[in-house]
Amino acid sequence: MPTPSEFLPGTVALVGAGPGDPELLTLKAVKAISAATVLLVDDLVSDGVLTHARPGARIVHVGKRGGCKSTPQAFIEKLMVMAAREGEMVVRLKGGDPFIFGRGGEEVEHLRAAGIEVQVVNGITAGLAGLTSLGVPLTHREHAHGVVFVTGHAKPGDAGTDWQALAATARDAKLTLVIYMGVASAAHIQQELLTGLSAHTPLAVIQHATLPHQRHALTTLGQLRATIEREGMGSPAVIVVGDVVSGIAAVQGDMPTSIHLRA
Repeated sequence: MPTPSEFLPGTVALVGAGPGDPELLTLKAVKAISAATVLLVDDLVSDGVLTHARPGARIVHVGKRGGCKSTPQAFIEKLMVMAAREGEMVVRLKGGDPFIFGRGGEEVEHLRAAGIEVQVVNGITAGLAGLTSLGVPLTHREHAHGVVFVTGHAKPGDAGTDWQALAATARDAKLTLVIYMGVASAAHIQQELLTGLSAHTPLAVIQHATLPHQRHALTTLGQLRATIEREGMGSPAVIVVGDVVSGIAAVQGDMPTSIHLRA
């Protein structure tokens, strides 16, 4: 099995491309991208990340985004196995971190079952980068004792998150909630969270985190749906719920329910 620093022919590396800003790539991610002969690239990977690919590398876009036409997961897994068996150095390039709502675990299982050596290169996830790009932490000794990353998009046939229970836990344990893929179901999430959290709980919606066209809307839980509709917020975005969000206004001098375009 290759050592953590080696990228060899006939192997696959699942590489986190981070939230979008190419400068947030890890050194190991850049090394893997530069070594790859085949790159299978997710839809949310920014063009700047691909500038690290070596000349002649085969770049295959295998877009996956909720609500849009996507490449079937089984087909992506088949491509990885085929390319590795042909002796290629394969990089599966995924937005954020491969193991945070990126189906990286499923891909590793499939590759190992096929006898393919695989390693994972972590990336900065949008749930972390989104709020910190605004100068505000996810945890704070006075305001948030922990953070929960949760998806707002359940697998078909899955009951999904118990938002009411999560709201009660977040309230009692002073947790920040970071919701991925939650814009489309924001009305339902809002209704459920309001059973345990105050309507005045600070909230931020951050779209295109860390990219030049990043936008963010500051509001409250009680105004989540109205804010998304009024400001035209869409995917990809993260929703951050908790008292730490009030720090954005303190840092930037903003008032709630305002929207901003990152310079």
